[in-house]
Amino acid sequence: MKIVQINSVCGIGSTGRIATDIHHTLTENRYKSYVAYGRDLPKNCENTIRIGSNYDNYLHVGLTRIFDKHGFGSEKATKAFIKNLEKINPDIIHLHNIHGYYINIEMLFNYIKKYNKRVIWTLHDCWAFTGHCSHFEFVGCNKWKLGCYDCPEKKEYPTSLFMDNSEMNFFKKKELFTGVKDLTIITPSKWLANLVKQSFLNEYPIKVIHNGINLNIFKPTSNNYFREKYKLMNKFIILGVANVWNAKKGLNHFIELSNYLEEDEVIVLVGLTEKQVKELPKQIIGITLTNSTKALAEIYSAADVFVNPTLEDNFPTTNIEALACGTPVFTFNSGGSSESIDETCGRIIVPKNTWGIKDCLKTYRTSKLINSSNCTNRANQYNMENQYNEYLNLYLMEGSDMQGLVPSI
Repeated sequence: MKIVQINSVCGIGSTGRIATDIHHTLTENRYKSYVAYGRDLPKNCENTIRIGSNYDNYLHVGLTRIFDKHGFGSEKATKAFIKNLEKINPDIIHLHNIHGYYINIEMLFNYIKKYNKRVIWTLHDCWAFTGHCSHFEFVGCNKWKLGCYDCPEKKEYPTSLFMDNSEMNFFKKKELFTGVKDLTIITPSKWLANLVKQSFLNEYPIKVIHNGINLNIFKPTSNNYFREKYKLMNKFIILGVANVWNAKKGLNHFIELSNYLEEDEVIVLVGLTEKQVKELPKQIIGITLTNSTKALAEIYSAADVFVNPTLEDNFPTTNIEALACGTPVFTFNSGGSSESIDETCGRIIVPKNTWGIKDCLKTYRTSKLINSSNCTNRANQYNMENQYNEYLNLYLMEGSDMQGLVPSI
């Protein structure tokens, strides 16, 4: 069996690491596996295909910025890639993020339909069924259900500075993405599965496979080094981690929370830019993004509690990474963020409620009802090997077997 995965990046970022983890699961089981990617340098994968070049990416960015036609550039790059696909002749094409300024979705899906390729499509956000945005919960937009227009997220990723082409994008995506003979949708959260069922992709079988993490890396780790380095030996550490910090990730809630801290409490945020670090109030310690999973596990383990005030997320792996390191998680009930949490290992808070975070922290410090073992036990449900074996089992299923798949919502 030959499988080609397609994603914007390879081995970096959450989706890139998921693609390479699946790749290693396949090669360990002696299947032929390739990862095709569009940007940056590949990591942790020996069998890759670059789609286009940096120059192609820049042209696609320009097409998006001016004409709001994201996904409809990169014609030359996609033509060359399809020639590669024809040579490989994969049994399964596994799509991840096909947005990201690197591939022409019309050419890709015309190829898929022409050769009746079996497709597995893991949706990591909502871009596949909207006319522009990858998320819409923050602005409360429901236009995607019937047809996008006048997009309120036009200047958000993938940013268009001038035109609003969301209406045409929506109906073109609907035309391209429907009618595939053998396509299965995978979502990492029940929340996203429920949205897919309300979209034009609802003709396809849907299966929920949660994101997994490496429990050999993310586990309770000696935390004295981190506490000593930042002089936090007697502090109650409130931790936040994100790849990008903005209002949608809850940065404003941490800044507001910093005004209500007790004398022995401190906020530590990981993943900030240098500029953001300089602008933080003194009650918050800012750390730029680290690519070291070992260092990140040490920080999670050092924290007393992990707070994730995200207002727009699918199934954040940061939550389960924190749990795996024995740290309880407090998160807003938004998107799929709360799905990895129950009362034994954390607290679920009404969105946009900073005072609710403060109340939970106070109650937790008083009662100490959550212990480390509760957190690690919960994280065991998201063992990376188990999650990716689900993909392997899915590959082995016949297309007719997929019709019974529906999400548990």
